[in-house]
Amino acid sequence: MYLYGAGGHSKVITDILNSLGIQVIRVFDDKPSGAKLENVEIDSGIRIQGGSFPDLDAPLIISVGDNARRAEIASMLKATYGRAIHGTAIISPKASIGAGTVILHGAIVQAAAEIGKHVLINTAASIDHDNIIGDYAHISPHATLCGHVQVGEGTHIGAGAVVIPSIRIGRWCTIGAGAVVIRNIPDFATAVGNPARVIKVKI
Repeated sequence: MYLYGAGGHSKVITDILNSLGIQVIRVFDDKPSGAKLENVEIDSGIRIQGGSFPDLDAPLIISVGDNARRAEIASMLKATYGRAIHGTAIISPKASIGAGTVILHGAIVQAAAEIGKHVLINTAASIDHDNIIGDYAHISPHATLCGHVQVGEGTHIGAGAVVIPSIRIGRWCTIGAGAVVIRNIPDFATAVGNPARVIKVKI
């Protein structure tokens, strides 16, 4: 497996892959420090290489925690993407998981959930039945999404947030840590608190 991104998130993904017996072959980064990631060389990314990128002989995971950067990098690359799902995660066989998605330790994804591409389901997050999670979203540690929740592309659900059933959260939103979402949230909104209220909307 190849990784794109050599920050803290790449360490977690490397740990998951190693636990599954998968070797990280090479790591790319837009700001290579010269250091190695667990004895793996870090090479310059596509921006440094002037827009060119080598053909890879194994799948790639974009190991970048920032949703917008993950989306930008994916738009620049032509690659086959792998997945990293820790062995302690509980994934229903009736759920679908998109390419490039990472599911961390102790997370739960229930039946008929649809997880998009390049999504990050973080430590012990709970995704209940019939959820739809858009591409590039991040569901933070211990967040709980009840049944029939929809989360738009690029949205970040903060640590410990709770979303009640049948709520729709728009694209590129930010839901604050510990928020309790009981109403639909529009695109590009930031919502915080219990109950969550929208404090700003990007135009």
